[in-house]
Amino acid sequence: MALLKQHALFCFFCCLPLVRPSHWQDDFRSLAWFHRIQAVMSPASSGHSKIPKGNGSYPVGCTDLMLGYADESVFLRLYYPAQDQDCLDTVWIPNKEYFFGLSKFLGTPQFVGNILNFLYGSLTTPASWNSPLRTGEKYPLIVFSHGLGAFRTIYSAIGIGLASHGFIVATVEHRDGSASATYYFQDQAAAKAENRTWLYLRTLKQEEAERVRKEQVRQRAKECSQALSAILDIEHGSPKENVLGSDFDLKQLKDAIDGDKIAMIGHSFGGATVIHTLSEDQRFKGSVHQNFADFTFVTGKIIGNKLTLKGEIDSAVAIDLTNKASLAFLQKHLGLHKDFNQWDSLVEGDDKNLIPGSPFDGVTQSPALQSSPGSHTQN
Repeated sequence: MALLKQHALFCFFCCLPLVRPSHWQDDFRSLAWFHRIQAVMSPASSGHSKIPKGNGSYPVGCTDLMLGYADESVFLRLYYPAQDQDCLDTVWIPNKEYFFGLSKFLGTPQFVGNILNFLYGSLTTPASWNSPLRTGEKYPLIVFSHGLGAFRTIYSAIGIGLASHGFIVATVEHRDGSASATYYFQDQAAAKAENRTWLYLRTLKQEEAERVRKEQVRQRAKECSQALSAILDIEHGSPKENVLGSDFDLKQLKDAIDGDKIAMIGHSFGGATVIHTLSEDQRFKGSVHQNFADFTFVTGKIIGNKLTLKGEIDSAVAIDLTNKASLAFLQKHLGLHKDFNQWDSLVEGDDKNLIPGSPFDGVTQSPALQSSPGSHTQN
């Protein structure tokens, strides 16, 4: 299969000059979009995922929840401590439409989405799909807000990492036009027939970017609060229907969440969502900004570094430092009785791979994953 994918990749790049329309001329000359595709596709020949397992003591399960119909329904991916971890079979990107959305975000033609789906449509992450929840204790809850051009599934390294240390992590998929792609069901009949209504990334003109981004962050904050309310309703025993028809029994969440230990995490545009949500919803006690999506693990080293999808240190080291600092932060602000305070020094930047202080002094430059060609003002 790896050889087949290599052959497909070779043929794809050989054919590009033959099929590109004339209005691609400027992009092709600059090769910006070409390198973006290569960055995403370069690890395809490896044939396996490099997304790391959590290094905590809990096995990790994963499921998707959609609670309600229409575009106001709650949609999220849930990572949680599981009873066992016999089969690490969670599909990373479960629908081809997400690849179409990524191709739009990268500024490439839609047919590139078909190529990406062929290469990555069966890629799995190290979590057990619909595995039963590990019972017997209450877990802190983290609501995660994704960045611009992302969606709920591509932060599995963070979700799995935190769940392996005893957290339930709800990664919300936003429907404000900032996700590469997302979907909903109009009604029960549509859900039964799996007739999805898809929404794709909203492209903005420079003059409307500031106004729309403010509107989007307000909607995102509302969606995070709705997700929290829905999860807490389930935790309190109020029945909810998962319209996705999952095998995961929602009743397992009853009495499984510590309502006094709830936090938010956001990446990039999700970081702005965290700040806005905290100002309006007092149920959230703490916040932290994450710097890495899963693309840092599935892209090749050279191109990944060029597009800032990778840092100067190894990606596994970087995500390990980020997760440990997050755990130390969460223990301090949620009052957890764990041993996460052993990493308090990381919060202050005390490590050979860390720089003390915030990297976001003044105007920030978003990583390549958070900006599309010709639209740097959109973040």
